[in-house]
Amino acid sequence: MLDVWMTKHYPDNPWCRYADDGLVHCRTEQEAQALRAALDARFAQCALTMHPDKTKVIYCKDGSRKGTYPNTQFDFLGYTFRARTVKNSKKNSLFVSFTPAVSSKAVTAMRQKTRKLNYRNRTDLSLADIARLHNPLLRGWLEYYGKFCRSAMYPVLRHFNKTLVAWAMKKYRRLKGHKIRAARFLEGLAEKQSYLFVHWQRGMVGAFA
Repeated sequence: MLDVWMTKHYPDNPWCRYADDGLVHCRTEQEAQALRAALDARFAQCALTMHPDKTKVIYCKDGSRKGTYPNTQFDFLGYTFRARTVKNSKKNSLFVSFTPAVSSKAVTAMRQKTRKLNYRNRTDLSLADIARLHNPLLRGWLEYYGKFCRSAMYPVLRHFNKTLVAWAMKKYRRLKGHKIRAARFLEGLAEKQSYLFVHWQRGMVGAFA
């Protein structure tokens, strides 16, 4: 097993694995290239090969590591890890850190899921019905992808809010053809009845218009 082999031969290199994907932390490029060659050899012994597109040496560039390298970001378990400007709340200052946030692929998948549910055409549903159906998804997404750089989730939440605007325009005759009016209607509900949706409860109202 790879787990046993890694622990035996590379006990000083922190690593993690999920199903067929894994990460190994190295201190230098030379160490990373040597480890990659060793892994290639180990996989060959087991009649396996590493994925040619996923197997890369990544330079974790940040405010302290300012070198140049072809690969400075990677995706893992729905997150993109790369250099980002973040805030030090204790010092009230900004700095560059190598940190995760929801990946663009995951954002696209969540938006597609919302679109597939076709709420905008479900005029048979009340807003409370939509909340009951969609809150489990929103809660799961926010609990998983919102742990790091929560603002990266805003495109997903804005998309859902705009879906509600489209639904309201079809649901209520007085809002038909009036996008701005429908957006203002939902903004008012988000303020007065924030309990309806998980992201409203957390102050992540986003844009409606």
